[in-house]
Amino acid sequence: MTSMNGLKIAVPTKSHAGLEDTVSEVFGKAKTFTIVEVENSQIKNVRVIENPAASYDYGAGPVAVKTLADLKVNCVMAVEFGPGASGLLEHYGIKKILVKPNTKVEDVVKENLVKLKV
Repeated sequence: MTSMNGLKIAVPTKSHAGLEDTVSEVFGKAKTFTIVEVENSQIKNVRVIENPAASYDYGAGPVAVKTLADLKVNCVMAVEFGPGASGLLEHYGIKKILVKPNTKVEDVVKENLVKLKV
């Protein structure tokens, strides 16, 4: 999961600003996910996807997790995880890292690379 040759990190975000975006306070209903690909401790690729569950009244967490699992994400960095999303992330073998809200995506990724041993 945390090999030196590649890690795909998802961060729930508020817009399409990529590394400059800020972490959303919510996971399942975040507007977007910023997907950061890391190789040998360096950010190699960044893309932003719309969260298909952003407008759900309930059940958003599992849909968001399935979306990220389908993208082969290895790790999610978020402010909090609901119980449904948390269990599903574990089921898919996706690592969870708690981060502070309203922090820049680039900052949370770089700060947490040490925990991921990449």
